[in-house]
Amino acid sequence: MKKSSAKSLRKHQRRIARRLRKKNYTDQPAPMFQGGNLHYEVAGRTGAMSCGGLGAMHTLAQRLGLVKEIDDHLRLLKVHLPYHESDHVLNVAYNILAGGVRLEDLELRRQDEHYMNGLGAQRIPDPTTAGDFTRRFAPADILTLQECINRTRQWVWSQQPEGFLAEALPASAWHALERMPKHEILTEPRTKPVNVKERIVQERGYTNIVLQGEDVAEISYQPLKCKKSYRLVVVRKNLSVQKGENVLFDEVRYFFYITKREDLMVEEVVGLANQRCNQENLIAQLKGPVQAMRMPVNDLNSNWAYMVMAALAWNLKAWFALLVPERERGIELLKMEFRTFLQAIMQLPAQIVRTARKLIYRVLGYNQWLKDLLATFERLRHWTASG
Repeated sequence: MKKSSAKSLRKHQRRIARRLRKKNYTDQPAPMFQGGNLHYEVAGRTGAMSCGGLGAMHTLAQRLGLVKEIDDHLRLLKVHLPYHESDHVLNVAYNILAGGVRLEDLELRRQDEHYMNGLGAQRIPDPTTAGDFTRRFAPADILTLQECINRTRQWVWSQQPEGFLAEALPASAWHALERMPKHEILTEPRTKPVNVKERIVQERGYTNIVLQGEDVAEISYQPLKCKKSYRLVVVRKNLSVQKGENVLFDEVRYFFYITKREDLMVEEVVGLANQRCNQENLIAQLKGPVQAMRMPVNDLNSNWAYMVMAALAWNLKAWFALLVPERERGIELLKMEFRTFLQAIMQLPAQIVRTARKLIYRVLGYNQWLKDLLATFERLRHWTASG
């Protein structure tokens, strides 16, 4: 963080501390909210926008290589007149981060010249163009976009301290997972029918992900601000990606389950978590503040594509939190609800100043998370793109 920024933050903190210090008031003759001789004026040359955290998020997308990933692998446009695929995808995600809840809110972004200046963009796609872009997606294209996001996520994970991922566990910690039966069979078990779908997938040469086996391990995990440790159960799925009868490559995916119940075997923990888990909280966030499930267009694939692009706003929030230099603050930000994150990090008023060589976000507001925003941005700014 720049010395001048750190000095300004300390001044803000002292002023807030003075205003909020404990004081024995006498009975006040008038309300605290007094206002004043108020007037509205429209600024001339000076311009500002309400989502000052947007610059940090775009820097995050660039430095993590997400922009390059999307443009290199997602091929939906024959020519770029004038937008690239990454422009369309980030346009939807940034609309959510700026407080929008539907495609129509993009028109508000288009009418805000300082918003576009903050992105270094001459213009951004309008709601109709954004809707048309979602209709270009076939299921394979949506999976390609998801893989671009997944590869970026893995790179973020690679920057975390040792022990963050399950690969840190020794081989002796793993054993084969035996799934608990979904229900008790009171009579004789039935013979499984022939898997017709699997046969058709092979015959037609579709790409297929086949589960080869599952392993499970258990460790003790204590969050930074908790006084006790919890059981962390890790499931490792060994997968084979096939096309027709040919094996393309092997893949490993991990799933994590945390619980304080000591009366359950690891298999029971996994079984209960699969039935009903804290995933409902994530779904609630995606349905509520993120509005990723609004279904704004008129067919299944288009709505699926919109959901992936809108959910990218949530992913950017999580990645930003994981890269906060002060670990405890980052964990607190990671757990923060999306709506609170928008108020803490994104919706900071900022003056946009363009010079010959610089694009400056001059933050005009202050809250306790501003120092974390600035510190994380400085960390990102000195990285080279990972792609």
